[in-house]
Amino acid sequence: MDVREQIAKLQGLDFSGLYQDDFLLTWDKTEDEIRAVLAVADALRGLRQQNKSCRIFDSGLGISLFRDNSTRTRFSYASACNFLGLEEQVFDEGKSQVAHGETVMETANMISFMADVIGIRDDMYIGKGHTYMKAFSEYVQMGHAEGVLEQRPTLVSLQCDIDHPTQSTADLLHLIHTFGSLENLRGKKLAMSWAYSPSYGKPLSVPQGMIGLMSRFGMDIVLAHPQGYDVMSETRDVATKFAAESGGSFRVTHDMADAFEGADIVCPKSWAPFAAMEERTELYGNGDTDGIKALEKRLLAQNAEFTDWTTTEELMASTKDGKGLYMHPLPADITGLSCKQGEVDESVFSRYRVPMYAEASNKPYSIAAMIFLQKVKDPIAKLNDLLADAAPRWRQ
Repeated sequence: MDVREQIAKLQGLDFSGLYQDDFLLTWDKTEDEIRAVLAVADALRGLRQQNKSCRIFDSGLGISLFRDNSTRTRFSYASACNFLGLEEQVFDEGKSQVAHGETVMETANMISFMADVIGIRDDMYIGKGHTYMKAFSEYVQMGHAEGVLEQRPTLVSLQCDIDHPTQSTADLLHLIHTFGSLENLRGKKLAMSWAYSPSYGKPLSVPQGMIGLMSRFGMDIVLAHPQGYDVMSETRDVATKFAAESGGSFRVTHDMADAFEGADIVCPKSWAPFAAMEERTELYGNGDTDGIKALEKRLLAQNAEFTDWTTTEELMASTKDGKGLYMHPLPADITGLSCKQGEVDESVFSRYRVPMYAEASNKPYSIAAMIFLQKVKDPIAKLNDLLADAAPRWRQ
């Protein structure tokens, strides 16, 4: 990765709004700011490849709060914090005073005394995750303004109920690396498709994040899902708006074959219907255990009506020149390997396994780039300093 080339991409971009700000939704950021995150992510990767230390902090905490299970995002956040010189501290609500009635205001301030960044994953309940992050942000801002906090920790969304910005950014980096540049993505057809899973309740934020970000760069986006598996209407509106502005297109189909036909990129991933996730949120809020069990049974039966929504060799052969790029945020439900019937045939998954692992490897750098731009006032100067004078990361 050519570090100087990535630094040059920052010239002329206005990304000053990222400094001391939070990163919660990609569509709240300008195109210049998104381009800056992409360039800094690749610059940081290049510095590490040259064995340059990128520890811009000598001390400090990167707090993580995960309200859902995670492998890739959890370790990517920890890696990003360590890479920049911060120590990750996991905030385990089960071992805190939250169970005793501690408010979000208190929690936000009490864990932030020497914290520089806070990463939150809260993706399980519609109308809750993003709302919680915004409240958390307001309370740390209040604490800083009132002199309680010496510095104002910035927030990074590690996935909410609406968007998964670190995942979609990592995915976009993968497309840039695959096709050569951001500009080369213009006119490419991307199919974001629902796929069958033997489980229920998977978040909508992955497909929503995908259509909300990729539509900004002139791509032809097709969102495919069976009738009744809608995503949030607001995110469809975002994709429609950005596609029109960028010269691309966005449409919805209920035919997986239609979406795959001639596609340059396919991303088949299961998610739960928006209406069902709303119902699930209400049931959990009411503590209705029987209702939750009944909903799960109903949704599993609904999923079972669409077992043919799976990525097969036949479908892949219908992509552009039979060589479309298969993507997945992982873990995938793999037919014949991790389950009897799932999102993708084992032969397809195996063929794209290495590229998908490379796709996942972008996430630590995308998170590190977000933090870097939030905390460094002059990123161009700092990157040049690191390139010229940084100590070796590893003294071999």
